[in-house]
Amino acid sequence: MSNGTLQGRFLTAADVPVSALSNDSLIIRMFNTVNHLSRWLTPVHQRELLDRTAFYGQPSVKELLYELRDEERRIFPKMYLISMQADPDLDRIPPVTRSERDQRWDANTTALSTMAEFRRLRQSTLSLLRGLPDSAWKRSGTSRKEHDWTLRELAELLANHDTLILRQIDETLDQTGVREGLSPAARTHLDDLMRLVPVTLR
Repeated sequence: MSNGTLQGRFLTAADVPVSALSNDSLIIRMFNTVNHLSRWLTPVHQRELLDRTAFYGQPSVKELLYELRDEERRIFPKMYLISMQADPDLDRIPPVTRSERDQRWDANTTALSTMAEFRRLRQSTLSLLRGLPDSAWKRSGTSRKEHDWTLRELAELLANHDTLILRQIDETLDQTGVREGLSPAARTHLDDLMRLVPVTLR
């Protein structure tokens, strides 16, 4: 397999693992998470269905959006500290918690508001990464509670988590009937969307 092709065609985001992506392609992948969510959720007419689960014990789309948001809130401070200091102690970062007020806000807000909150957090992450030279992605921080992290590893962690949650959202939208009556673009599945994105390798 050559560096730029797979069986005679360009490599796409569906072809390779996150760990194989160049830094630029990794940034694009993380940016596209917001695009995929907007494509799927903004056109929805019956938005109350986004709060419902397909099966007992499974999360709703809204709850899955919480997971994206909270993971971003957990990872960004580590990335920021590593980008600003040499070999920082990541255990000094306070754990991410949701206060009772935050929980009430979650209960009373809409899925689209949660998506907008995640979008704002992701924009901060992408702004940080875009401002770094490739050599800076190797910077690391230490942790005795978890393990040492490089900026690159944290970015990969977010991108892999994105894929996991996006797949669950994709399936839940089908299972709850949210996509009925929407345009083909709004019903495009994750794997098909990823096949549209050419990538470069490390």
